[in-house]
Parts: sequence; structure tokens; C-alpha cells
Amino acid sequence: MGSTALSPGHKCCNLARTSLMRSLPRPVRAIIIHGMGRTPLSMLVLATRLRTMGIRPSLFAYWAALERFDGCVRRFAAYIENRAATDRYILIGHSLGTVLMRATLPMLAHKPLACFMLAPPVRVSRAARRFAPRTIYQWLTGEMGRLLADKQFMASLPMPDVPTKIYAGTGGPLGRYSPFGRIPNDGVLSVDETLMPTIPAQQVASLHTFIMNSKDVAHDIAKLTEALVSST
Repeated sequence: MGSTALSPGHKCCNLARTSLMRSLPRPVRAIIIHGMGRTPLSMLVLATRLRTMGIRPSLFAYWAALERFDGCVRRFAAYIENRAATDRYILIGHSLGTVLMRATLPMLAHKPLACFMLAPPVRVSRAARRFAPRTIYQWLTGEMGRLLADKQFMASLPMPDVPTKIYAGTGGPLGRYSPFGRIPNDGVLSVDETLMPTIPAQQVASLHTFIMNSKDVAHDIAKLTEALVSST
């Protein structure tokens, strides 16, 4: 049911001009997970914007080079349960963080209102195939980096069972000297490498590394969250 209530053309008031979210007795929480090779600091701009719109952010940290995938998933599930045991909440992930999010969702008894996926690799990408054999990539990304290049693993990830939206970057290079040719991309993933059947997607004129800093992404997440809160 990934597309439920999260269609790209959904109409909603601007949260910057409404008090609905701020008037809730318990604010909606946004649990945010960063991408590979990054830290929670990379998500601070997004977190700050959401906070100004009445959503309380919590930032989960992991280190791909040092953690096993399954252990990180269990730790993420425990983090969610501790931060949002009874609260309404949303999940936001960037890149590898969306892979961890998808693996975690079936473990959660208390489901999020929605998931928001920023530049998610949903199948083995060109970049993963290119870099996975390189020793330095293996050192820096550990088991998680290897799994991103594993076709069977990527195909086994569960589809989200809550309303979900994808944000795909289009700020990458195009043309003769681009590894993507004329295919829209964010510099790391092509748009088609981020899409899942039945789940709405919005293209954002951003690079992979900076898509979380897009004002459009923050405002869209906030207005869709408000719509979900209003309907429950």
C-alpha cells in the first residue's frame, strides 16, 4: 500500500502557516537515518527544517564499515521502539539508510505513519557494480557495501507496508562524458535505480549527496505528514 495518501499531487496547506502540527499534545516524531559514509550531521538541515514545522526529529547513527547489516537493523528497530513507543512517527532515510529502513519495517509492531526515501538504491546500481570489487570500497563500506552489489539480497528486501514516497535526484551530469549518458541521475544513482512499483516518486534537482538539504523535500514531507495526521 505504498502509494496510500502520498500521491505527488496531494494538496495540503503550507505547514509554515498553520498551527495544526504545533498544537498536537504530542508532536509527530521523525526518525531519520543517514546514508553510507555519512553521519547524522548530514541530516541536520532537514531535521532543523522539520522541527520548525512542528515535527520532532531524532537522528540514528551507524557506521557501515564497522557494523554487520543484521546487527544494525536490530539496533535501528530498538532505537525506533525506544523513541516512538507510543508516539505517531515517520521514518526518513537517505541512500543506504533506506535499505536499512526497509529491512527494519517488518520488525516493528508499532508502524510509522509513513516512510520517506531519499535517493534509495532499490536494485543493484551501476555504482555498486563498479566499486564493489575494489579493495578500498570494501574497507570503507564493509558488509553493507557488499550487500548493495548483491542482486539476490537487493531483490529480497521487503516492500514497505505503510504509505511511502520516494525522492529521486536529477542533479547529476548528462551527456557524452557522463557514465549515465542521457539518463537522469543524481551523480550516484539513475532515477530508474530508485523507483519501486506502486510507490509515488518525486524528482528533485539535487545531487545524491545533498538531496536531504532540498527545501522542496522538507516541505513535501511536512505537508504529507500533516495530511496523514489530519486523516487519523
